[in-house]
Amino acid sequence: MEVTIELTTEQIIDCIQRMPGEEKLAVVLALAKESLSRRAGRMKYLESKVREVCTERGLDWDAMTDEERQDFINDVVHEDRKCAL
Repeated sequence: MEVTIELTTEQIIDCIQRMPGEEKLAVVLALAKESLSRRAGRMKYLESKVREVCTERGLDWDAMTDEERQDFINDVVHEDRKCAL
């Protein structure tokens, strides 16, 4: 038999605050690890999109210098101005 307990955010925070320091640290590290994992997935997706836009514009992301990449990203973010590349 599985029992599910629903807690409010405030109740969860209160429970964590009552934990010993080592256990609080374990909670924070687990949450950070999960966040980093999701971030890595988002970064991989965004990188593929940047490469796709480069290809559409006849550019090679891998052949670009760091400065060219920065200029490209700035141009994409500010598409209302003329693209430098």
